[in-house]
Amino acid sequence: MQGTVDGFSYGIVTPVAAFLMACLGGALGLRCTTRSLRHRDSFKAGWLALGATSIGTGIWTMHFIGMMGFSVRQAPIEYDLPITFASLGVAVLMVGIGIFIVGYRGATALTLVTGGTITGLGVATMHYLGMAGMRLQGRVEYDTLTVATSVVIAVVAATTALWAAVSVHGFLASLGASLVMGVAVSGMHYTAMSAVSVHLHGADPVKGAGDTATSLLPMLIGPAVFLILAAVVVMFDPLLVMGDPDWRGPAAARPPHRPGVPAPRHVPSYGEPANWTARPAGRGARRSVPRGGHRSQDW
Repeated sequence: MQGTVDGFSYGIVTPVAAFLMACLGGALGLRCTTRSLRHRDSFKAGWLALGATSIGTGIWTMHFIGMMGFSVRQAPIEYDLPITFASLGVAVLMVGIGIFIVGYRGATALTLVTGGTITGLGVATMHYLGMAGMRLQGRVEYDTLTVATSVVIAVVAATTALWAAVSVHGFLASLGASLVMGVAVSGMHYTAMSAVSVHLHGADPVKGAGDTATSLLPMLIGPAVFLILAAVVVMFDPLLVMGDPDWRGPAAARPPHRPGVPAPRHVPSYGEPANWTARPAGRGARRSVPRGGHRSQDW
């Protein structure tokens, strides 16, 4: 018996919510990657890890919010918890590999293609592994050509996202890039879902079929809380909110040095290199020459 598949049981609510979660994860990931690339310090690996986890969690949350609207009218759907959370781990791991490749090897064409391919395959693996955790009284079948198309979309979307992470630095530009990423990831999800058909075991409908929100909603609480906490961390980082500090500005912004007065001791601000030293105005300081004509020796 062929099952009646409905991908929009709650109308436009689940697609819009899924899109917003994909945008949130993408925006956090892009800003964290930008932070690690523009300000190289001891926390670089931490920012890259936070960015990878944000993107992976955002994509995973987007997938299962979208799956809340997926139903088979003749059969109830449940999810296997180990496989479902394994798909989250795969998403974070493979997105992390792609981001670390670009973060430490640079934004060359080879690294972007390599990292984008790994990340895209990770997104596709997450999707189909999450689908493998779906339990119903039937068999899920896929259209091969549509599945291949969804994988290509995932790879292109991931490569574009990595390129944006290393090329787009402004807040508004990053926001636009995250919206594009949300569209691409959501497009990949619903393209993959269009490949699904369900063949049911038995000819009689099962009572209570079609309600999947009850089983999925508790699983989404943890990842959603993580994304909110990651957003708080990003919002309170001054280098991401305010941009480059004043020490990157022109030398005229520094207080002028008066002859005969020792230069003030400079205390590096957050994000400023510790080896910055205050220098007197002009190209260089001349050594003083006493009246006897002999230069004093500098120690």
